[in-house]
Amino acid sequence: METRSLAAVVDAAFERRTKITPSQVPDDLADALGQVIEGLNAGTLRVAEKIEGAWVTHQWVKKAVLLYFRTHDNQVMAGPGTTWFDKVPMRFRDFTDARFREGGFRVVPPAIARTGTYIGPNVVMMPSYINIGAYVGAGTMVDTWATVGSCVQIGKNVHLSDGVSIGGVLEPLQANPTIIEDNCFIGARSEIVEGVIVEEHSVISMGVFLGASTKIYDRATGQVHYGRVPAGSVVVPGSLPSADGTYSLACAVIVKRVDAQTRAKTSINELLRD
Repeated sequence: METRSLAAVVDAAFERRTKITPSQVPDDLADALGQVIEGLNAGTLRVAEKIEGAWVTHQWVKKAVLLYFRTHDNQVMAGPGTTWFDKVPMRFRDFTDARFREGGFRVVPPAIARTGTYIGPNVVMMPSYINIGAYVGAGTMVDTWATVGSCVQIGKNVHLSDGVSIGGVLEPLQANPTIIEDNCFIGARSEIVEGVIVEEHSVISMGVFLGASTKIYDRATGQVHYGRVPAGSVVVPGSLPSADGTYSLACAVIVKRVDAQTRAKTSINELLRD
């Protein structure tokens, strides 16, 4: 089914979603959702992508992910040492040695990715979690206990450090996914949510919290950004005083632009991807 036809089936079904149950799924919808999940796994479909320099969210793909939950019932899923009860199968549940080698990524126990996620070549998944609809570009490191939420878009050669949380968009329903562009470094325990875009070559220090309403203060220019970290920024946690000076509120501060010294400290270790 062509993309336009898939979108039409999904959009129509989403309008009558309250009438759809796992036991009553129209054949055309079941087929369309299966193709969407396959496309998300392969990276041929994405919830959002950069087109002519601007990020575009394909809302119909996000609707398809939501309908996948609506059209599937919970089932027992057996795993090593545990059992799950969920609607979404594991991404690598039937992978063989040959399929892992073909994909070119490394998955360290007990890392988990749900189906409907794209994992690019040379990605390393340390014990971490990647949710349905997410896209993780080639050469990215998803470090220990990092979480990549539903529909998040992660670029190439990104490092998500220990305990990083990149927030999803399905609950509560957000208009746009959180996006980390190519060649970014996200420091340990940082959280980036609510559709924030971190532009390419940026470095986010440890413990930075970014949401749509967080002030991102550029100390060199005095400019304040919301929902977007400009390309090549080095960002640290900070605070700004209130108008009357009686209190301060947390913010993020752009302290400088990425330079050779910063790159040396945050560069990717190719040995981990061999």
